[in-house]
Formats: sequence, C-alpha cells, structure tokens
Amino acid sequence: MDRVQLLLLGLPILLFCSDVVTLFAPQPPATPKPDRHQHQPATGAVQPGDSSPDADADPASAQVAELQVDGPGFGTTVELKFCASCSYRGNAMTMKSMLDTSFPGIHVVLENYPPPFPKRALSKIVPVIQVGAIGTLMAGDQIFPRFGMVPPPWYYSLRANRFGTMASIWLFGNFAQSLLQSSGAFEVYCNGQLVFSKLSEQRFPSEFELRELIGNRLSDSQFGKDLEKV
Repeated sequence: MDRVQLLLLGLPILLFCSDVVTLFAPQPPATPKPDRHQHQPATGAVQPGDSSPDADADPASAQVAELQVDGPGFGTTVELKFCASCSYRGNAMTMKSMLDTSFPGIHVVLENYPPPFPKRALSKIVPVIQVGAIGTLMAGDQIFPRFGMVPPPWYYSLRANRFGTMASIWLFGNFAQSLLQSSGAFEVYCNGQLVFSKLSEQRFPSEFELRELIGNRLSDSQFGKDLEKV
C-alpha cells in the first residue's frame, strides 16, 4: 500500500476518531451565575448607625422601596433555548432586549438547544462519508480490486466528471450535516418552567405574547412573594 492509499485510508479514520472523542467528551463546567440576591445599597440609603428622620419610617414602606430598587423582574430567571445553527440568535437577542426593558432586574440566559443524540451522532458521520466517497472516487481503480470487486459502471461515469462529482459530494454532505445539526427549537423557560415552545406551536412568539407570558409568571418569583407579604 503506497503513501496515497495510506493517506486516503488514514484521514477518514483520524476524522472519525476525533469526532467520536468530541462527541463523548464531557461538557465544560458551566459558568457560575452571579448571585442576584446580593446587591449594593442604593445611593442615599440609610446606613447602620446613621441618624435620619426616615429611620422610624413604616417597615412596610421600606420593604416596598427596596423592591422598587431591585426592579419588577428581580428574582426571575428566563432561559431562551434556541437552535444556534438555524440562525435564531438574532430573534433571541431581540427578545432578551425586550425583556430587559420591560422587566428591569430580570435575568435572561441564552443557550443553544441541541438536536437529539441520534441526529448529533449522524452529523459526525457525514464528514467521514464525504472523505471516504472522495477517496473512493480518486483511487477506486486500486480500492475495488483489493476487495475482490470489479469497479461498477457508475464508478466510471462519476469519475469521468470527477471534479463535478466531488463538488456535489461536498455540497450535499454539508447540507445534510447542517440539517442534522439543527433542532428548529425556540423554547422559553421562566424559573425552570416551560412557557412557550416553538417545537409545539410551530411558530415564534411575538414580543407582546412573550411579555404577557413572563408578566403572568412574575407572581411566582421572589419579587412577587415578597410583594404579597407587604
């Protein structure tokens, strides 16, 4: 086996092994979220030991004032899980800006929603098939006889236009890989609860609809619970 055959055989194996290692490698540790319950005191707030005429104010009024400093969205976490390979990041950024403006103090997290495991595994195999098909097209005269086979007639037809065939293999392979890597998801979670699913509704939420859905959930947040105690 000469160097060309070794290269054509070793390259797909190398790509396959690297994809398998990447597929089963543990995910990196998530970045710890900042503690949103710790906040700096507002400017002009009364410090311990200070004498102020407002020191004897009603505790209920002081609690309401503290909640107003934190904002109506304080204590609420919204997760926007979207398909990154579907170019949904622009929609997610628009929704994030809308939520930050409508509910000051809210914590919005953007995450990728991966496809199911079988589709991810198949997407890793597509590059191996691409390289194997191109290698067979280039050195089929030597590969088929080694397996005791005669090159089929379609092989010579494809080899007659090898550059066009190689381009078609590469384009269709990339299209198949992109299709397998896409989940088509745009899922919205509020405090861990699903409030909207594009996979179920087959559409994107409007800004007004999402604002209303999150606003209805604010009563379940820490802000809403503290407000009910006032």
